[in-house]
Amino acid sequence: MRNHNNCHCPRCTIRNLMGPAVIITVGVLFLLQEVRGGAFDFSNTYPFILIVIGAILLASAVAPMDGHIDSTTAPPVPNVTPGSPQGPMTGQGQ
Repeated sequence: MRNHNNCHCPRCTIRNLMGPAVIITVGVLFLLQEVRGGAFDFSNTYPFILIVIGAILLASAVAPMDGHIDSTTAPPVPNVTPGSPQGPMTGQGQ
């Protein structure tokens, strides 16, 4: 199972657009190939995919990391005293 990062900083948000941007680019290239009758052959237009990937990586590299949540750090544990009614074991076997 994949560990999801809940970070919503601008850098992570832009990086999460990589997959959809590549799929849309491939779809547009195939559409142009069909509409133009082979003038946009996919073997000649693959550099557009590399340009889209590079543009997204460049945009994410210069985006600020304000509010970034690192996936390697553990989430904060709530400050609850043992035996209090708000503890995680409330109502279990008591």
